[in-house]
Amino acid sequence: MVQREAEVLLSLLPVVSVRSVVNHFLAGALRLWRQAVLYYNCGCEVIMGMRVLLFRASAIALCGLALAQAPQVVNIPVRHTSANSGKEMYEAYCAACHGKDGKGNGPAAAALKIPPADVTKLARQHAGKFPSIKVYRAITGEAGIAAHGSKEMPIWGPIFMSMSHQHESELHLRVANLTDYIKSLQQP
Repeated sequence: MVQREAEVLLSLLPVVSVRSVVNHFLAGALRLWRQAVLYYNCGCEVIMGMRVLLFRASAIALCGLALAQAPQVVNIPVRHTSANSGKEMYEAYCAACHGKDGKGNGPAAAALKIPPADVTKLARQHAGKFPSIKVYRAITGEAGIAAHGSKEMPIWGPIFMSMSHQHESELHLRVANLTDYIKSLQQP
């Protein structure tokens, strides 16, 4: 019965939210625990049945808790920032994945399929010269970077263009200031 229930739940995973699956698992575990307590309180000598029920309830509860702990990326609306502050833009748009320090250890990093780059090593990876044009193109989406352009990592060019009310000069200012801030994060 438990295996069948698990198969049904797994087949529904693409359709239902993780929270509803966790709630279902925990509700099932609670039902089994109550049943085991009833066996115990009735004075029934069905010790083996009680052990099986407790084991199943524990297994289901642990599965539910494991699902609850699975990291997820939550897309939130982009807030407007100053085009003049590369630091403000980095903290608002990049730090969740790349980390405030740029090492790729942001709070959302664990939920990503492709780990975010450690942007503090870009100069070191390019013979000590910061690749400004490459970073600029990665931000705007002109460079073909696997993580950029996925549902997890947006291409910022069109987003910045929209924020700039279609003014290319402001788009350039935003991307240039963000690129300069990333350059300031470089470590030897």
